[in-house]
Amino acid sequence: MNDRIPDVADAPESAGTPPHRTPVSTMGQLFEVWSEPRGRAIEVAPRTWQITAGVVNCAVIETDEGLVLVDTGMRHDGPELLRLIRTITRAPLHTVVYTHAHIDHAFGHGPLLAEAARRGDPRPRIVAHRATMDRFRRYIRTAAFNTTLNARQSGGSRTWWPSQDSDVIWPDTLYDDALTLRIGGEELRLHHARAETDDATWVWMPGRRLVCVGDLWNGVCPNAGNPQKVQRYAEEWADAFERIAALDAQVLIPGHSMPIVGAQVVRERLGHAAELLRHIVEHTLAGLNAGLRPDAILDTLRVPAHLEHLPYLRPLHDRPEFIAANVIRLYGGWWNGYAADLLPAPRERLAAALAELAGGADVMAERARAVLADDPQLACHLAELAALAEPGSRCAQQAAADAFDVRLDAEPSFMGRGIYRTAADAARVALAALDAADGGVR
Repeated sequence: MNDRIPDVADAPESAGTPPHRTPVSTMGQLFEVWSEPRGRAIEVAPRTWQITAGVVNCAVIETDEGLVLVDTGMRHDGPELLRLIRTITRAPLHTVVYTHAHIDHAFGHGPLLAEAARRGDPRPRIVAHRATMDRFRRYIRTAAFNTTLNARQSGGSRTWWPSQDSDVIWPDTLYDDALTLRIGGEELRLHHARAETDDATWVWMPGRRLVCVGDLWNGVCPNAGNPQKVQRYAEEWADAFERIAALDAQVLIPGHSMPIVGAQVVRERLGHAAELLRHIVEHTLAGLNAGLRPDAILDTLRVPAHLEHLPYLRPLHDRPEFIAANVIRLYGGWWNGYAADLLPAPRERLAAALAELAGGADVMAERARAVLADDPQLACHLAELAALAEPGSRCAQQAAADAFDVRLDAEPSFMGRGIYRTAADAARVALAALDAADGGVR
């Protein structure tokens, strides 16, 4: 019995490793949104820039005492981040603020710290919410799990992940609820929020009417549901949106996508995002209070018509159903409401029993093919069960590859696309292995 979640990131080439996935095929339309500012230093206000190395934004704020850097990108983008910064200013780096501890936001400043040491500048202060420390420690404890998970999510090879204390650039200044920094005669007000993470920080500079929010804003539907990662906090995220909207910020620098400029635009977009999250939370809680099973709560969720087609709330990263599932996990635990699934039989045994009742795995696979055009959800269930019941069935593996390809083609969200893509690729790996076992003759 194979108890592992499908993972083709480390499949041997001889077993039919799928071809390289491009960022567009991996991320879908999200890549277009996040890559629009790529490689640019966008001046959003005097002495204030959004800099994007890769697809992650950093805020560079020049003060009379030096630079404040809000977020630092990914480790492998560090040299590009340094290059972009030095095209606009030679000022020394004074302070770094982590908006949260995700690896795409808190690991790219090694070259900047090395430059400071070479220049004889004081080591920059690094500020973060206290919960970042526990998050970094969790990452170290789960490095192998997270590298596999991220490969499944992104569709690429396994990427670097911190696996020991020395891999982390630890903050030296921590805060709990709020912290005011005074740098170069200006105030930076740091505020904690629980949103995508439990360690989130957003930064308000009243003198510049600038707010830097990290992944609280990413240009599309908030990532408040991610099916493969830890708890998100949709309702508190909405609270943060409304609090920020009340500031009358003229410029918002997000964690991903283009900056938002104009106080009215900032208020409107944050207000709509808060409304979306609150709608999902209220729908979910109403379902729980009515005794509905989780799948019924997700199946009956509808986004209000006036929000559904807003380009900055499109489900390109996360999607409303995933957010509802996360709210269920927060309030109601992980049981799905079906008694047999509380301590279930291994799925392979269930699949084998159902295939026997159907007349064989190939019969189930053919049924999956027959319903694929009209009911791809059901087709995926049938094809997956057929492949589990008889992994050596070419018919079942081909049905699984075809069914999950259809789901992948129709799926807008980065989170969903990774899972469907991995399932389709795993079936193709299995098919290639069967061909290899037969000497390449079918």
